[in-house]
Amino acid sequence: MADGYRAPSLTLLSSAALLVLSALPAAAQTQQAGASFFDDFDRFDRVRWYASDGWANGTHQNCGWADNRVKLNNGILEIGFGPGQMAGRNYTCGEIRTRTAFKYGTYEARLKTPAGSGLNAAFFTYTGPTMKQPHDEIDFEVLARDTSKVSTGTFVNGKSGLGTPGNGAGRLLDLPHAADSDFIHYAFVWAPESIKFYADGELIRTMDAPHEIPTHEQNVFFSLWGSDTLTDWMGPFEPPAAPLKMELDWFGYTAPGEACLFPQSITC
Repeated sequence: MADGYRAPSLTLLSSAALLVLSALPAAAQTQQAGASFFDDFDRFDRVRWYASDGWANGTHQNCGWADNRVKLNNGILEIGFGPGQMAGRNYTCGEIRTRTAFKYGTYEARLKTPAGSGLNAAFFTYTGPTMKQPHDEIDFEVLARDTSKVSTGTFVNGKSGLGTPGNGAGRLLDLPHAADSDFIHYAFVWAPESIKFYADGELIRTMDAPHEIPTHEQNVFFSLWGSDTLTDWMGPFEPPAAPLKMELDWFGYTAPGEACLFPQSITC
């Protein structure tokens, strides 16, 4: 297990920290407490999920969000990246987020990522000023230049703790196998006193200091994006020879006090 990872010059960086949520249409910003659910993506439920379209998060991002980069393929939701014009960028990329926010509970997804320097494949939760909340988040991020590892961390009231050991800092952890070779079951259990991160059922990190634990309801996001400039963190961008995709098999949220709502869950 790798430990103690600190990305240079990343005091405020993560998939969620780099969001420009003010660009989100009002219809995508629904905020209400969420109940347990499981989605196996036999269809794309636009009442539950919103596919980002028509903007980019900032100058660091070399792609614009395009809803045509979100596609269903035989029960797998494909979140793509490839050439295309959007928001002044030469690439388009995919992102989905729940229209509902959630709080404590178990969050789980079965994912397969692509490989590629300069790419970020992320499963995370976020809330912030657009939702009239402080910036809180919980992150799984595969920096696809090295698919043997995943970055985990939190933000609490806008502070990541990067540079302070153990304080919500992004930390690279070994995965059971390369994230692009096969699907991996990612999970985190968010409780008032701790956050526990799992990969294929194995506990890989526990965060239990009070200043590491978010307290505000958050929306769930999945995204695949690239950068020409965040080379210290994501590696130099290497244009892919063909369009790439992150594959999402299923997602489930289990509220506290409930268990085994779907057979794949770590709560069973």
